[in-house]
Amino acid sequence: MGLIVQKFGGTSVADAGRIRHVAGIIAETYKAGNDVIVVLSAQGDTTDDLIEKAEEINPQASKRELDMLLSTGEQISVALCAMALQSMGLPAVSLTAWQVGIQTNQTYSDARIRKIAKERIRAELDKRKIVIVTGFQGVNAYGDVTTLGRGGSDTSAVALAAAFHADLCQIYTDVDGVYTADPRIVPNARKLPEITYADMLELASQGAQVLHNRSVELAKKYHVNMEVVSSMERVPGTKVKEVVKVEKTNIGGVAKETNFARLSLVGLEDCPGVAFKVFSLLSRNHVNVDIILQSVGRSGSKDISFTCPMSSLEDTHRLLEENRDALGYDTVEVDDNVAKISLVGAGMMTHVGVASDMFEALYDAGINIQMIATSEIRISVLVSKDDANRAIKVVHDKFFDDEE
Repeated sequence: MGLIVQKFGGTSVADAGRIRHVAGIIAETYKAGNDVIVVLSAQGDTTDDLIEKAEEINPQASKRELDMLLSTGEQISVALCAMALQSMGLPAVSLTAWQVGIQTNQTYSDARIRKIAKERIRAELDKRKIVIVTGFQGVNAYGDVTTLGRGGSDTSAVALAAAFHADLCQIYTDVDGVYTADPRIVPNARKLPEITYADMLELASQGAQVLHNRSVELAKKYHVNMEVVSSMERVPGTKVKEVVKVEKTNIGGVAKETNFARLSLVGLEDCPGVAFKVFSLLSRNHVNVDIILQSVGRSGSKDISFTCPMSSLEDTHRLLEENRDALGYDTVEVDDNVAKISLVGAGMMTHVGVASDMFEALYDAGINIQMIATSEIRISVLVSKDDANRAIKVVHDKFFDDEE
């Protein structure tokens, strides 16, 4: 047999009944002769509840202390799951990230995994134990607990699969695979039997919530055999791989993202180096910028608009205001009532008419496009948040309705 890494999300372990159900899936895999490493998220809404508790005490709590607090959710999950497996007569051990030796950089709340020590897990596997590890977290060089950002348990699982050269990394979730769009918004969305790393990475990065985008980056880099499956139903899922069978369409799916805002610097001087001054300032202060639009200079001035995550909006706005004189703009405008609709598909930019068809669908629906960004495998448009769900439906229908 082989080594299988299984990750279960928060809804999959939300209560005692679901933990026992998850234990049954793990037990089945173990009894088939496999070594099993399990990664768990915090139960249900535990992380949100902990954030609320922190805000009651100190709305401006440091990210270090937030990481210390939020990491406790996963510890509860892994201990309870180990107990469930032990009650079934199976050998299981729960381990925190610091016990395992998941080493990260110094960035609290959004840390990156640098190295995983293998000795403890390997020793437990050699004893034929099921190893259950806290997802979403690691430990930095100071010995402090760090977290990997929301959805980071996916990244924990893929990193462990890469470190131990696992035969398969299964991401169990409350959906039964990757769809061409969010089926809660687009009822006729289709489940994909397989999807490329590249398409999955773009969908995850553009708002599809099935997988954490950094987990897909790791899977692609280390060629991890990955599968998204349902923890609720025993049905085939979606395989994420380097190459897939060529389908009729070259479109992988449509994604929506709303957790960001648009900022516009109005009245910048139209001269060389202005864009560098703006974005080097943002880069030095760790502001993640996505779509950028610069107007054509007229009468010696120009405007620059860009998007950033809502989590950094307040800091970004303050940073720009503090550097108004250095940057030399007239006003800064902020709009958080925006949504990004992204059409994703490997190589689609080489196919004539894809962008035109997307824009036609939005035009026919009376939806105004505020900004546009493209890459070889993605076209993204910025629209009003009020139009977001309608936009994803009409774009999806334009590219998938006529297919068999």
